[in-house]
Amino acid sequence: MTTRSSGLSFALPKNNAAIIVLRRFFTTFGPSLLGAILALLVGALLIILSGANPVTAYQAMLNGAFGGSRPLTETTLKTIPLLIIGLGLAVAFKARVWNIGAEGQYFMGALLGSLVALNFPNLPAPVLIPAILIAGAIGGAVWGLIPALLRTQRGLSEIISTLMFNYIAIFLVEYMARGPLKDPQGFLPESAQFDAAARLPTLFGSRIHIGVILALVLIPLVYVLIWRTPLGFRLRAIGSRASVARFAGIQVEAGIVFALLFSGALAGLTGIMEVSYLHSRLKGTISGGYGFAAILVALLGRLHPVGIFFAAIFFAALTIGAESMHTLTGLSATLADAIQALMVLFVLGVDAYFRLRRSQK
Repeated sequence: MTTRSSGLSFALPKNNAAIIVLRRFFTTFGPSLLGAILALLVGALLIILSGANPVTAYQAMLNGAFGGSRPLTETTLKTIPLLIIGLGLAVAFKARVWNIGAEGQYFMGALLGSLVALNFPNLPAPVLIPAILIAGAIGGAVWGLIPALLRTQRGLSEIISTLMFNYIAIFLVEYMARGPLKDPQGFLPESAQFDAAARLPTLFGSRIHIGVILALVLIPLVYVLIWRTPLGFRLRAIGSRASVARFAGIQVEAGIVFALLFSGALAGLTGIMEVSYLHSRLKGTISGGYGFAAILVALLGRLHPVGIFFAAIFFAALTIGAESMHTLTGLSATLADAIQALMVLFVLGVDAYFRLRRSQK
């Protein structure tokens, strides 16, 4: 379309690309942004009721998470497991396969990877590190496969089975650390220390390990998997309506199995990465609750890899910054947990509201 004004002619675009991009952005991430704002406002109210200044508290939290190289490092290290597990869960949740067992898959990956590290200590690092990472992924995938088979073969809800398998894995790892794998030279319930070749290398002399590269590479890979491959289309079709997908010839059961295998593998991979880097030995207590927190991260990120990236950073910053907030203001560090929970509740509530509005039009 051409418009003339004062002797000048110029063409108006048929559609404004920037507006389309913004519309898609707010359609996808609008509920998360609004939910985050509402959660921070309610958090500010809780801080006021506790007798503190919310501006001071949030500033302390921000500085504690990003105010210098050390806080940035700690926030990055906390982001890595949340991001990797969250990306795996996004694939499962897109197919409406509700994997609540990432925590158990994390533990089983740590266990199987530790067995490889302890039994093959003489392997060189270029061989041993990939071996323990693959073993960790297999451990998590197998722990996801069992609920998948229970769902597809026996009709048992994966919500129940994956939740129960969390506790089996946690107690199994604790038993192994106290019993068969316990270091005979030590007094604590933990295995012998891994050989130095089994420890994840760090980048450029920092404390940030190579897992950050893997996490960043997974973002575009998961995006392509979900939105640019036939497999991703089938998973989204299953999530949209399984009965219609089955009628269209899509193997729904195979999609469910893949979703739990993939998400379990990434959780297990994360488990051995954390054990290798942080502890260099298997302990009875090895998780910071990453498997459960990553569920919130995936939901807050709207099951989109880019959204999950920012949600993981946000959750990590809340956790790391809460300690600084506690030191400077005396507020309990558990306030960060309350804000995280409120955030997810608000996101789900806002999303449900807009879905209801659209359905009524």
